[in-house]
Amino acid sequence: MGTRLTSAFLLGLAALLLVRCGGEPAAPRSTPKPTKIQKARVEAPAFNADSAYAYIAQQVAFGPRVPNTPEHVACGDWLSRELTRHGADVIEQPGLVRAYDGTILRIRNIIGQFRPENRERILLFAHWDTRPFADKDTLRMREPIDGANDGGSGVGVLLEIARLLGADSTLDVGVDIVFFDAEDYGTPEWGEKNQNSALTWCLGSQYWANQPHRIGYNAKYGILLDMVGAEGAVFNKEGTSMAYAPTVVKRLWESAERLGYGDYFKRDVTPETIDDNLFVSEFAGIPSANIVHYQVQVLPMGYGPFHHTHADNLSIISTATLEAVGNTVLDVVWND
Repeated sequence: MGTRLTSAFLLGLAALLLVRCGGEPAAPRSTPKPTKIQKARVEAPAFNADSAYAYIAQQVAFGPRVPNTPEHVACGDWLSRELTRHGADVIEQPGLVRAYDGTILRIRNIIGQFRPENRERILLFAHWDTRPFADKDTLRMREPIDGANDGGSGVGVLLEIARLLGADSTLDVGVDIVFFDAEDYGTPEWGEKNQNSALTWCLGSQYWANQPHRIGYNAKYGILLDMVGAEGAVFNKEGTSMAYAPTVVKRLWESAERLGYGDYFKRDVTPETIDDNLFVSEFAGIPSANIVHYQVQVLPMGYGPFHHTHADNLSIISTATLEAVGNTVLDVVWND
């Protein structure tokens, strides 16, 4: 995906939404503090990066996954079958949304529920569509991209996690894996920008956040994976995540450091960005952190040179990066 969260959008969003506030009275001075019991850490199953890579390659093999195309339909069918094959209860959420240029998009959010009987739940999500144009490229700018990293990598990691969830019976928390549609159909570089441009992104997550797949659905927290497969990826602490879910960010980055992935998970904070975690956090009320490739100490600052170009193909995907992200997420989920 990709665009930064502008101050104008923040002001507009704040005007549209209720301000959540409140607090609890302080405990009397005589009340003793409860003793904090440190739980022993649980070893999560090992993440198979080669399997995740194969899932990315299969998505790319379908072609660009742009809404309203046969390739999009075929890939969606496959995603639903894969989640079912791994033991998930699958719910598909079809819908119609309006793109930045007025085009009506037939979208399809795909939800895989693991241990649906558990009321305590964790939400893991990524977008499965691809950019309909290479608007940051210098050639073939109006042609769709492969989206191996932007779209494919997050889905590939989550499909491998789904496989592990289906094979393991020890986890005592429910997990929902959601593949959001139409995340990357936002206003192109050549399009007219205005205060509503931010809302042209993440159409699938906006749709879901306003009408979840189950009435009253809630989760303790969410984790978004976006652009998590490039060689030498840099995952700084994304600004919107720090605003809505700093505790989730802290847990993820501590797990990454403990597991030896500190070279990927850096400590700088990015600008606030527009991504699916914004709408899941604000509209659905589920504090969500975003693991996303975003560099702040390298010029140009941002999502990397392959972002929204035809260079976003399988050649930039690294199994070492996939392993770092997959094992970090698993460690957090298994030690929830």
